[in-house]
Amino acid sequence: MIEGISHLTFIVKDLERASAFWTAIFEAEEVYASGDKMFSLTREKFFLISGQWIAVMEGDSLPTRTYNHIAFKIPEEEFAGYEARVRESGVDFKEPRPRVEGEGRSLYFYDFDNHLFELHTGTLSERLCRYADNKEANFR
Repeated sequence: MIEGISHLTFIVKDLERASAFWTAIFEAEEVYASGDKMFSLTREKFFLISGQWIAVMEGDSLPTRTYNHIAFKIPEEEFAGYEARVRESGVDFKEPRPRVEGEGRSLYFYDFDNHLFELHTGTLSERLCRYADNKEANFR
C-alpha cells in the first residue's frame, strides 16, 4: 500500500546555486550534503520543506521547459511575500493559465535548470467546487 510521497529529486547543473534557490524561495532546510562522498549517482543535498524530503543532485539541466511541475501550497495572505522572493531570485516567470474565479492564485516560475514550480493558494476541494459551479467553462 502506498503511504505517500517519499521524496522528490531534481537534477541541477550547479548544486550550490540550486541550494540558494531552494533556501531563498521555499525556506528549505538543508539536512544533508554529500560533499565529495558518492553514496548515490552524483553529489547531492537533501532538504526538508514542511516535512517533505527534497533531493537535489548534480547533473545536466533539462534541455527544454514544459508544463510538468510541482506546486507548493501557500497561504493567500503570504502571496505577495512569496512573489517578492521569487522576483528577487532572478528566475524566469511563466504567465499563469486562465483560472475560474475562486480556485486560488498561482505563481509559476522556472529554476535555473528548467524545472517549473508553482506556488498556489487554493486547495483541491476549492477547485472541484469551482469547476462544478462552472460546467460551461472551457479553459485550456
